[in-house]
Amino acid sequence: MLGLKKKILIITNHRKGRSPAQRFRFEQYLSYLEADDFEITFSNIISKEDDFYLYRKGQYLKKAVILKKSRTIRKADVRRMNDFDIIFIHREAMLTASTFFERKFAKSKAKVVFDFDDAIWLPNVSSGNKRLQVLKNPSKTDKIVACADMVFAGNQYLADYASAFCSNVKIIPTTIDTNYHKRSKSNTSDRICIGWTGTETTRKYLDFLNPVFSKLTEKYGQKIYFKVICDQPWQADGIELKNEKWNKDTEIQQLEEIDIGVMPLTDDQWSRGKCGFKGLQYMALESATIMSPVGVNTNIVDHGKNGFLATAEDEWFEHLSNLIDNKELRLQIGKAGRITIDEKFSVTANKSLYLKYLNEIID
Repeated sequence: MLGLKKKILIITNHRKGRSPAQRFRFEQYLSYLEADDFEITFSNIISKEDDFYLYRKGQYLKKAVILKKSRTIRKADVRRMNDFDIIFIHREAMLTASTFFERKFAKSKAKVVFDFDDAIWLPNVSSGNKRLQVLKNPSKTDKIVACADMVFAGNQYLADYASAFCSNVKIIPTTIDTNYHKRSKSNTSDRICIGWTGTETTRKYLDFLNPVFSKLTEKYGQKIYFKVICDQPWQADGIELKNEKWNKDTEIQQLEEIDIGVMPLTDDQWSRGKCGFKGLQYMALESATIMSPVGVNTNIVDHGKNGFLATAEDEWFEHLSNLIDNKELRLQIGKAGRITIDEKFSVTANKSLYLKYLNEIID
């Protein structure tokens, strides 16, 4: 490969900058790939216009058009697949149950790398597409992994699953660009913001904390308020709640208002597959962080040093109260969290390994 461009075809659902999973799994590494003589071809099947219809209820004719267009794009990818050294598949080639294109790519001259960051072999359909669930087949992930020459898994739980179908599995954590995710100013308000960020599909986990937030409001009154950054608002009675729609252009400003970031989860197979991204964002912004001790969260948080782990309501109430009462503790935990991101979960800390693995597969 010396002196030649290494060609990589990226197979993914969304356009650049649209999907958090894409942004923080591989898009942050694109400039490093280019600097390492990779020539990148990006192939997504969902356009900005398609986005408007895809996750809304109904719109079946529009969704049928999107499916037809997706097949056309992937057929074109098959025709050119032998022009590449690597075909990098993030999650899946199609949004349906089909593994046709992954199996085609596996027969090409290119090496296939499969990347994933959730327990996508389990059923999980957006609210706007419940009636189309019959067209999905999450167990297809087994077959896709088996097509891969190498798998990038977001954590050990996902790697253990993938290892049943592929012998070449690497753990690449979901990472933060610390030049982008950084606090630009300190919060000077006497009021303390307890915050959460996420999507409509993960917003349900917040319901567990509603009673805790109510008790905190009774205890602290106007000293605290709650902020939710989401595509859809969260409803909660008896607390001062600030809902903000996520905005990519202002996401850092939205996040840095948060003094204490929370990431509650249920302890189930789907949650164990998560890569702790909410917590990573809070910690990068030096917000004191509390997470459920589920899956990779226990590897991210060293309890009492760079964050807190909480399971029962009384534990959440105790740790939140301590952080509300003690500004020095909030700042100390926040700074320690940022150090953890810099050392373990940043693009800078992982880029060499990322490049090493991709070069290994084509050497």
